[in-house]
Amino acid sequence: MKQFLEFAPILAFFIAYYVSDRNLLAATGVLIVAQSVLIAGLYLYHGKLERPMQIQFWAVIVLGGLTLALNNATFIQWKPTLVNWVLSAGLALSQIFGERNLLERMLGGQMPLPRRAWNHLAWGWSAAFFFAGALNLVVAYQFSEEFWVNYKLFGGFALTFCYVIATVVYLHRAGHLEDRLDDKAELATTAASDSESSGGKSDGSRGQ
Repeated sequence: MKQFLEFAPILAFFIAYYVSDRNLLAATGVLIVAQSVLIAGLYLYHGKLERPMQIQFWAVIVLGGLTLALNNATFIQWKPTLVNWVLSAGLALSQIFGERNLLERMLGGQMPLPRRAWNHLAWGWSAAFFFAGALNLVVAYQFSEEFWVNYKLFGGFALTFCYVIATVVYLHRAGHLEDRLDDKAELATTAASDSESSGGKSDGSRGQ
């Protein structure tokens, strides 16, 4: 659910652009407000903000603010590229210099995987973020402003969906998803056995 909420400011930007008769400045103002509301809501609900969301927020505030102040769309068009490249560099640097990469720190508690798998995922997502940032510049400079706005919503969502699918395929082929299912099945069997043992003891106690 939270992942879909993160696309809400982009959707608001897209709608504002067309409602305002393709006014990029008005859409940028709506994006700043929507991103601020999302960040405030997430912070109030969770009590903290993940680093990618912080990067996204400050990129919108700074580059969106420069777009409005200087009446120059270049800044807001560079925003997706800078955010993606910062994430790409962060993953790569944490992989090279850190004991655990950023993905493992963020998701290791929810999805236990061997170190080799985390390494592959970190390099894969780092490359994906770099590609997304480069592709944004190609669209921004080689196509019309309206095409870029459409790409910002639909293209960004499609790329993220493709990366998630690629991650699931990798985990499946490497056997990590099966390992997790086996672990859950073993835990369920153990719990059922414990429950039956407890029930048997209770029946025995009542018989005595």
